[in-house]
Amino acid sequence: MAVYEWYPVVVAFVFGAVVGSFLNVVIYRLPLGRSIVRPGSHCPGCKAPVAWYDNIPMVSYVFLGGKCRRCKTRISPRYPLVELISAMVAAGVVWRYGLTLQAAWIYAFVAIMLAVTLIDWDHQIIPDPLSLGGVVLGWVGAAVCLDVGLVQSLVGSLVGAGVILAIAGLYKVVRKVDGMGGGDVKLMAMIGAFLGWQMVFPVLFVAALFGSLYGAWLVRSGGDGKTAVAFGSFLAPAACVMMFAGQRLLELYLGLGRP
Repeated sequence: MAVYEWYPVVVAFVFGAVVGSFLNVVIYRLPLGRSIVRPGSHCPGCKAPVAWYDNIPMVSYVFLGGKCRRCKTRISPRYPLVELISAMVAAGVVWRYGLTLQAAWIYAFVAIMLAVTLIDWDHQIIPDPLSLGGVVLGWVGAAVCLDVGLVQSLVGSLVGAGVILAIAGLYKVVRKVDGMGGGDVKLMAMIGAFLGWQMVFPVLFVAALFGSLYGAWLVRSGGDGKTAVAFGSFLAPAACVMMFAGQRLLELYLGLGRP
């Protein structure tokens, strides 16, 4: 690839880092019901506003040693990690799909999934603006730029939500407690909108696999295996895996199953 052909990828990386910084605000404030616009970024310790030169994605964290300039309160390394992941995804989709609407929609999907993963992990909730807004975004994308057609997208939302509702109902009948919340239903409707109905069950399978691996790790670490875990934190990463590699994984699986 010629040097000039890297320019869009580099620009996408920077753009993704900036969006990642905003995602950190969304992840922290949205589940608390706070505005994601005002006030501006400030230290959670001393409440001092963060100057622009202390708010450069990833770079400022390194130069500040992971601490507030004024009160020296330690800043979680998760902030630059979110920025880095967002930047790498943005660069990756532009490298693969070019400067296209398809790349923009795929990046938006992953960005929302990143926010959902961490919010659900921290609070065990999935805010409606992310899931329901994502459903509409998926339908629009299916109509204008995604490989999934609009009909597949609409059916995908119905199948995704319906399957989670069925699983939740069965779990409650058997265990007499709620196993999944309405947030998971809406999230799966969004995933179905972006990926189509064909990917609903593969996403659930991968999410269950991720959850099982985490549960095994908890037990191995000395837990009792009964720790409550937000399923959305596994659904969202599984959906991202299937967004980028789903077709290939299905082809490999079907190929292995042939005589």
